[in-house]
Amino acid sequence: MANDFASGPIERFLQWLQEAEGSEPNDPNAAALATATADGVPSVRMVLVKRVDERGFCFFTNAESEKGTQLAENPRAALCFHWKTLRRQVRVAGAVTEVEGGEVDAYFHSRSRKSQIGAAVSAQSRPLGSRQELVDKVAAFAALHPGEIPRPAFWRGYRIRPQRIEFWIDGPDRLHDRILFTRSGDGWTQTRLFP
Repeated sequence: MANDFASGPIERFLQWLQEAEGSEPNDPNAAALATATADGVPSVRMVLVKRVDERGFCFFTNAESEKGTQLAENPRAALCFHWKTLRRQVRVAGAVTEVEGGEVDAYFHSRSRKSQIGAAVSAQSRPLGSRQELVDKVAAFAALHPGEIPRPAFWRGYRIRPQRIEFWIDGPDRLHDRILFTRSGDGWTQTRLFP
């Protein structure tokens, strides 16, 4: 088992994600994202993690949403990926920074036109009078922008720079394998945990 993680946590995560892409029926990059207010009130929701590399785990959202405002006042977060068919999970926790604007622009414009419009008109997490109000906003915005959709200033990217990454593998009789990586300078310290 120890040799399975010799490549380090990011490389191992990417290998697991690739396996999940072949086994999970929907959104293998989905993760539960936990944030908290400045005074520690937690909140969790699912997000799609769009990029993972040595710099961290990236997702994109409306900075004026509940998660965006919580990240502004308390820039720490945790993720939990769960791949039921593989009987594995990965937990990630660390500090959060905003992704550079050019990278956010590139990702925003890689999405479908309809997704871009939906992101531009949504006052995410705030009250909506009716579904029809949203449909009307989408139609009006699309008519005003027949060409390229400008990325709204509130639509941003966030990167979690992990301090901890834990890999969990289901085992018989609750004898699960748990391998924790803790950031240590420029490297990682690996520890096996009791299940």
